[in-house]
Amino acid sequence: MSLHIFDSASRSLREFAPREHGIVSIYVCGATVQGIPHIGHVRSSLNFDVLRRWLAHRGDDVRLVRNVTDIDDKILTKAAEAGRPWWEWAATHERAFDDAYDVLGCLPPSIAPRATGHITQMVELMERLIAAGHAYAADGDVYFSVGSYPAYGELSRQKPDEVQQGEGPALAGKRDPRDFTLWKSAKPGEPSWPTPWGAGRPGWHLECSAMARTYLGAEFDIHGGGQDLVFPHHENEQAQSRAAGDGFARYWMHNAWVTISGEKMAKSLGNTVSIPEMLKRVRAQELRYYLVGPHYRSNIEYSEAALEESVRAYQRVESFLRKVVQRTGVVPEGDPGPEFAAAMDDDLATPAALAAVHSAVRTGNTALDGGDDAAARAAAAAVRGMTGVLGLDPLSAKWSDTSTVDNGLREAVGALADGLLAERQQARANRDFAAADAIRDRLQSAGITVEDTPDGPLWTLKDS
Repeated sequence: MSLHIFDSASRSLREFAPREHGIVSIYVCGATVQGIPHIGHVRSSLNFDVLRRWLAHRGDDVRLVRNVTDIDDKILTKAAEAGRPWWEWAATHERAFDDAYDVLGCLPPSIAPRATGHITQMVELMERLIAAGHAYAADGDVYFSVGSYPAYGELSRQKPDEVQQGEGPALAGKRDPRDFTLWKSAKPGEPSWPTPWGAGRPGWHLECSAMARTYLGAEFDIHGGGQDLVFPHHENEQAQSRAAGDGFARYWMHNAWVTISGEKMAKSLGNTVSIPEMLKRVRAQELRYYLVGPHYRSNIEYSEAALEESVRAYQRVESFLRKVVQRTGVVPEGDPGPEFAAAMDDDLATPAALAAVHSAVRTGNTALDGGDDAAARAAAAAVRGMTGVLGLDPLSAKWSDTSTVDNGLREAVGALADGLLAERQQARANRDFAAADAIRDRLQSAGITVEDTPDGPLWTLKDS
């Protein structure tokens, strides 16, 4: 089966075919680095990380660009309120986002360009638009002429006569209130760069078009981002790029929100849950499981109960794999299998993909209970293959403490646990069940879970 993705532009499920065989180009709108990232911010990057991993698993060379918006009204306002230089404020929070992406297991993008590093390309794009009659300069500002581009509204289904850009009151030089700003003239105290029309700074939409073209060319495969960006941001990106003569994105993918009480999680609403706070309560791999488990086009209604259920579900997978390794030795990654592949090829249907994971876990646990080590290992290999594609393999170098500097500590814990379990087995043999139960309680209080199996007791760390 070939990969099919839901294209936001056509509102349909389309078979995916890259413009260049074996190479997939993706542009994802990254962070506006105005503050500490929350789980709503990182969902998009996680969803597109899963897409990237699946494409790579299928054999494609994936070139993913995820930009950084490091100059913006919100950044300037927040920095001024804090009494900090705007560039320091942006850099500080860019690092916070990078840390969040890394701790949650996102593969690094092919490149993460900053808006401020591409002013020259933005000026070139504006010059092309002005020459083609799709943009105009007025009093140091530069605007895109919506009325000059008949296809405006194709992506978002906005009616041109009803367009509201949300840019505030129209300035005197703007010819049509529907027109949007490409370049903002310099204001006292704000950063600015020189252009043929005067000093100023870029508009948000212009930035992404310039950076996408710089790294992926005039036409590329997939443009991704949150559904809140469809209008005006992505509509305006597409309009200005195509008006300039570029093919721009061939497919559009948009992920849904993380909501609380039905409202989008947003700093402006005061309903955010930051990544640092979340990681005080759950491990990074458990939070990743929670955020990639639902279908990317479905809202996640945040709740403690749902988060806890995701944690338990992930730990069931983890426990199974560790039991197999403890009984039979290291398990390599296996083929994910047709059920998982069919789910992923169906517009990244991660709920169905995780159902395949848990089905294999149940099969493997049944095999363990029946003493069929070969079947248990086969199931474990498939589980590793599936969770590896999702960036969730508990035995991977990213998540397994057996592959880190903690290995020596785990071996020491293992030696102590094995010694106590030997004592417990002897107490059971002597029918001293009170002593056996006391040893088990000691292990559990230390965070070591004991499971009695036909082959003897197995122990696992509760938080491993």
